[in-house]
Amino acid sequence: MPQYTISSLCEIVNGRFIKQSANAVIEHLQIDSRKITHPAASLFFAIITPHRNGHQYIEEVYKKGVRNFIISKQLNCTNFPEANFIVVNDTLKALQQLATYHRKQFSIPVIGITGSNGKTIVKEWLNQLLEDRFNIVRSPKSYNSQIGVPLSVWQIHQAHELAIFEAGISQAGEMQQLADIIQPTIGIFTNIGEAHQEGFKNIDEKAKEKAILFQHTQQLVYCSDYTAISKPVSLYNAKKFDWSKNQKAWLIINQIEKYNYETSIKAKYNDQPISIIIPFTDDASIENAIHCWCVLLLLNISQQEIQGKMKLLRPIGMRLEMKKGINNCTIINDSYSADLSSLQIALNFLSQQKQHTKRTVILTDFLQSGKTDKELYSSIAYELHRNNISRIIGIGEKIKQLSGYFTLKEKERTITSFYPTVNDFLKNFDSNHFAGELILIKGARAFELERISRLLEQKTHQTVLEINLNAVAHNLKEFRKQLKPSTKIMAMVKAFSYGSGSYEIASLLQFHKVDYLAVAYADEGVELRKAGITLPIMVMTAEEETYPALAEYDLEPEIYSFNILQSFAAFLHKEGLQSYPVHIKLDTGMHRLGFMPEEIPELCEQLKHKSYFKVQSIFSHLAASEDAALDDFTLQQYHLFSNSVKLIEENLGYSFIKHIDNSAGILRHPQLQMDMVRLGIGLYGINSSNSPLLQLQEVSSLKTTIAQIKKIKANETVGYGRKGKVDKDSVIATVRIGYADGYSRKLGNGVGKMLVNGIAVPVIGNVCMDMTMLNITGINNVNEGDDVIVFGQELSINEVAKAAQTIPYEIMTGISQRVKRIYFEE
Repeated sequence: MPQYTISSLCEIVNGRFIKQSANAVIEHLQIDSRKITHPAASLFFAIITPHRNGHQYIEEVYKKGVRNFIISKQLNCTNFPEANFIVVNDTLKALQQLATYHRKQFSIPVIGITGSNGKTIVKEWLNQLLEDRFNIVRSPKSYNSQIGVPLSVWQIHQAHELAIFEAGISQAGEMQQLADIIQPTIGIFTNIGEAHQEGFKNIDEKAKEKAILFQHTQQLVYCSDYTAISKPVSLYNAKKFDWSKNQKAWLIINQIEKYNYETSIKAKYNDQPISIIIPFTDDASIENAIHCWCVLLLLNISQQEIQGKMKLLRPIGMRLEMKKGINNCTIINDSYSADLSSLQIALNFLSQQKQHTKRTVILTDFLQSGKTDKELYSSIAYELHRNNISRIIGIGEKIKQLSGYFTLKEKERTITSFYPTVNDFLKNFDSNHFAGELILIKGARAFELERISRLLEQKTHQTVLEINLNAVAHNLKEFRKQLKPSTKIMAMVKAFSYGSGSYEIASLLQFHKVDYLAVAYADEGVELRKAGITLPIMVMTAEEETYPALAEYDLEPEIYSFNILQSFAAFLHKEGLQSYPVHIKLDTGMHRLGFMPEEIPELCEQLKHKSYFKVQSIFSHLAASEDAALDDFTLQQYHLFSNSVKLIEENLGYSFIKHIDNSAGILRHPQLQMDMVRLGIGLYGINSSNSPLLQLQEVSSLKTTIAQIKKIKANETVGYGRKGKVDKDSVIATVRIGYADGYSRKLGNGVGKMLVNGIAVPVIGNVCMDMTMLNITGINNVNEGDDVIVFGQELSINEVAKAAQTIPYEIMTGISQRVKRIYFEE
């Protein structure tokens, strides 16, 4: 990699120094204050987005050891005596300029991929197919945005022989910048469709914009059956390598035959018949595989080698899973890839988790890096030690040989053990050696680390609730788009975060810098504190016996009656506590909890004469913010609340946070945002406002498995009370979920449905305590042990709730704690 100094970078980005302390060498680019690595050799870009200003985090980043900054606003440099500050007009453009310059220093082949779907899969499959021939650098995860692309390209160094980058856009005018940065020599246009359509007039405009990536490519792979793609790519001089099922093309697909677990694809290339078999049957995988096939043909790889490699294509493990482990451990399973970029991502995720102080990493050999073994494993050791790993377990010949890099930390000795193979580890495995710790399992697929993961995971029955942490973060971002920059967010994590898990969700929200959390009871708040959550936490139901816990764990009670006001004041007086933060709830029409309007004068008097309290916020609860027919009542609540808080503020003589808006109100009543909003069910993907402006993602998927399949004759019955009767010979699948797991009895006897092989099948008979029966007659290729979707992306929880004559809240919060939770990040 070319050596960049802070002075040379200043010239590259056309900036100017407003403070220069030393001519530091820069190796790493940082944009996120929460994910600082290698601070001494890092350059922080204070990027401004509609909802975040990177300049706000300069002090935090400086404290973490970073001394080099690119900014676009003047600041007081005296607070940062050792820093270098370069000022530019636009920090994002400066990041892109730097990446563009860096890309021009290399003449290696670069594959650029765009399209509506399949970009990441094609990128990862090409890496699988070509990693034994080339030292490859590629986009981490789905780094394909205006920020992600420059960070990806910055990874290129001299040892790399091939680069693979993806480019994604959301509106017209964005692709030219990415094209300048990536400068692909080979292009892949995967497909064109409705995904991310909002920023374009139509598909033709979107295809034209995406095709800009290929204006200077030498070769271009695409499917000419997409007419919207064929037109814009014809404008460019690249050698076209198209494929088609319907017309003349370089690769003509003659036949696609799907079997149980694989697909045979036959084609004609250079007037010769060729074929491949892939271990997938879905249409998207077939299209992605054909794109990869075309690239391998372009690279003149023999058909025999292509056939062998295509058979070995593996599913892309794009998710990092967190599960409960044995002996009160937490397991983070990232056993899909082994490279420095994905290791840093996994360690960043690990660093967010505070529920255990002891941290273990189980790590395999890294199979491809572009560095010498000594450089590679010293870098890995540095990353592990920097993240305060307590114990390192290495698996593989290379990591065992270089074990010396891992044994020493600055102040203490790290516990280490090394094994040549997974089998050697398993022979020595003792479950008693793992207790009360966070365990990251990280390595290459070839090592089959799932065998270790199975040993360490807590054994539960086969019904699981999968929680997509990316979806929670996405939904938070969707709501933030609707808020004024000054509006704070209180996130509701009561009722086990609506069934999704308290700590895991709270940790994510803390990482994404919400301002407050709210729980129903003190014990929920205590558990969050014990797990390392430091955000302010409001307790909505503060009972007298829990007052000591509130004070011990810095929890802030909701005060909604004179009885609680007086009893908590007496407790604070007894403990000698002053100015304790509290939240006052007013009843403006919900008539559940809170001080009534006529009680406000007396409330003011009591608050004025109690120095024990510091009113942190005053709030009320909207009764019908989602209902347009009741908007007059909602506004009446708001005006009543505004008048009350004005009176309280005048009497107290100081200001406090005011909040009344909720998830539905954020969209339907933006004028009610005030100082803070409370986000509840919306975080979990339920759009109670029904607004098209919110593109929410459902967070949870409930899955179970088939315990038994049996054939029964016509007129026989199924289940208790003989309620399920079949009128013809039928096939019945019994699945491992019942009302004790939270699957309502109201969904029995044909009311509810589940997905088997993607097909909705009805519940037959009564729902039992631990089992439910499905009528799967006519569904092919179903086996005992197969997964069944109870609700999720393909079968919305809204549909399930409607069938059960209830609301999604009840379905989500009713899922039993015996159902295993799996948390994952894509």
